Amino acid sequence: MGIIHVKESNQRYSSLSLFSFCPFSTHSMEKNSLKMVSGAFYIPKDRMYNPKGEDAHFICKEKQTVGVADGVGRWIEKGVDSGLYARKLMSNFAAALGNYPTMENNQNIDLKKVLQKAYSKTDNEGSSTTCILTLRENSLHAANVGDSGFMLIRDRAEFYKSPIQIKGFNVPYQLGKSADKPSVAQISTLPVQRGDVVILGTDGLFDNLFTSDIQNLVNLLSGAQPGQVARAVAEHAYYNSIDKLAATPFAKASFADGRVHYGGKKDDITVIVSFII
Repeated sequence: MGIIHVKESNQRYSSLSLFSFCPFSTHSMEKNSLKMVSGAFYIPKDRMYNPKGEDAHFICKEKQTVGVADGVGRWIEKGVDSGLYARKLMSNFAAALGNYPTMENNQNIDLKKVLQKAYSKTDNEGSSTTCILTLRENSLHAANVGDSGFMLIRDRAEFYKSPIQIKGFNVPYQLGKSADKPSVAQISTLPVQRGDVVILGTDGLFDNLFTSDIQNLVNLLSGAQPGQVARAVAEHAYYNSIDKLAATPFAKASFADGRVHYGGKKDDITVIVSFII
């Protein structure tokens, strides 16, 4: 059972550990017509007092799957670590994924079934949004609950942005024993091709950067590694989150809902960038 650790750096922002619980095998990687090469960066909103934050993520290279989760902050009012549910959900998802036998092109991976298994194993208090992506043959398969999501850039232009699931302003669907079940997950399939760039993130990303901003950043960083792109995107989202005058999707949505809000939204920010090669 392999575990990948990305240690905290001495830089201003830290990328917390990424975990891969998948038994290593090159069989599916060698024969897969397409591959997904990924890197991640995470900025917790309160790095000094809560360095783990409320987000969690994983990258499973062997099963060509990545995922993010965002623990719902209101649980802190009940004395519950809001990030614990998200971290356990991602760990349980990666573990369940690792139990799948290796097959060519990951044909046997059913995201909704894996999500159900991970959900059933996550029995602590709390709730979380989540978005999981897996590359299977020449298609990207997604399972999404809430306002985390992903976008795809093709030929330097935005090709697709996943819809969000919300019950009202800033009230996303969320997995939890006292919240929503995996049956609410949006399941989608998107054909991909070599050269595509996939950006997966929690709402801390998409509330603070318009997709056009993300597209421009990715294009400016042509030739960089996925982790470098993820860091740049996350840092720009962070700058907007603390800028009270920035034009942001969250401010736009607030005004559309009849609320007055200027600038960004302070939040944990997780970004995973995947190159389709």
